[in-house]
Amino acid sequence: MEEKRIAVAAIVIDEPTASEEVNRVLHENSSMIIGRMGIPYRERGISLISVALDAEPDNISRLTGRLGQIKGVSVKTAISKK
Repeated sequence: MEEKRIAVAAIVIDEPTASEEVNRVLHENSSMIIGRMGIPYRERGISLISVALDAEPDNISRLTGRLGQIKGVSVKTAISKK
């Protein structure tokens, strides 16, 4: 079992219809979420979500990989070294 790490995932939603699936996936993984901030940028038709996570690196990668597979969604993650 790996040691837990702190991470921040930046999620960009280009397709408004993808928001529902993103929210479902985040809800399913709520046990690893420390906090979340969402910003709808209506003028550009884009939503931005920042999610702070506390989990094992494999679980963080699994979550962000799953989010990145959703059509119209881009995800980038920064993970702490300790």
